Amino acid sequence: MMLEGYATLEETRRYADRFREAAPSHFRDADGLRLSSIGVGTYLGEADDSTDAGYASAIQRALSLGCNVIDTAINYRCQRSERAIGTAIQQAISAGEVAREEIFVSTKGGFIPFDGTPPIDPPAYFELTFVDTGVLQPADLVAGCHCMTPGFLENQVDRSRENLGLETIDLYYLHNPETQLSATNQATVYSRLQRAFETLEELVERGWLRGYGISTWEALRADQTGRPYLSMQEIDRLARRAGGAGNHFQAVQLPVNLGLPEAFAYPNQPVGDETLPALAAARRLGITAFASGSLHQGKLLGQIPPWLRRNLGPESTDAQRALQFARSCPGLPTALVGMASIEHVEENLALVGVPPLGLEELERVLQSPSE
Repeated sequence: MMLEGYATLEETRRYADRFREAAPSHFRDADGLRLSSIGVGTYLGEADDSTDAGYASAIQRALSLGCNVIDTAINYRCQRSERAIGTAIQQAISAGEVAREEIFVSTKGGFIPFDGTPPIDPPAYFELTFVDTGVLQPADLVAGCHCMTPGFLENQVDRSRENLGLETIDLYYLHNPETQLSATNQATVYSRLQRAFETLEELVERGWLRGYGISTWEALRADQTGRPYLSMQEIDRLARRAGGAGNHFQAVQLPVNLGLPEAFAYPNQPVGDETLPALAAARRLGITAFASGSLHQGKLLGQIPPWLRRNLGPESTDAQRALQFARSCPGLPTALVGMASIEHVEENLALVGVPPLGLEELERVLQSPSE
């Protein structure tokens, strides 16, 4: 049985008010909700029971320490990340620790997901699961792994609802739509995005979703002449065509970290007569931006030089320093970081009581050392 409800302003405020030791800027307003500046990501890890248990325990601990944002995707760990989240939420609610309306859950669809474990024969799995059932046609598949057709998206949203045990998903992303640019042109991808947005608008009306967006790795921070580039302004126009002025396109997700600072620092997104970095462009267009990959998938750990450590302040670990940079970038309600264990949760959420860096401190961090 799926849980009814979705995140609301009143209940997310109630959740935030319980954490009196939190820094004033830890909880932030976004799309009519009160969200934590650090969110749980669930990308990495093996598709096995022990990793499932680790994520479920980590999410419950995060909810108890002041983190009410959880992010996943249907293809993460062969659908097991979504299922671990569903288990954790059910357990936390049953224990009286949280209410459904206090938690903001986002997931993604677009890549073909395996189910439980990688299949021995992936082509046969694809035929049996998606082609024989009429979910999609072989010609719908792009780059051997990606699809955004209406029938596929409806199927994937419904499967994610079942995995998560949630009647309504708070935010649903199209997952890395720039993947399709490897096989077709930008105009075709924009056309497919508009059809996808029309489908997601229908699913909002059906009550399956509260809002939708796009999650990207390269598209929104790439150079305008680069192959994977997509225009946020054009995407906003497509959403308006799909759903009118009251459309439910709410958010973008993209990497923001010390190794990939382009979204904060590199102007590449035209908005009107200006060209702005992606985070500034999102603010100008009224789109919420969520940061992914705050630790650059662990690549930053052990790589932060002494001069950068001094600029980032007194936090005691490289993970905390890297996360502090990401959560401090203007315009971000939440920086997502993978947390597959209680130890990771407690390390990262030690920042709940720490104010973010100011703009001058952020800019100093990105400057080359003078020595």
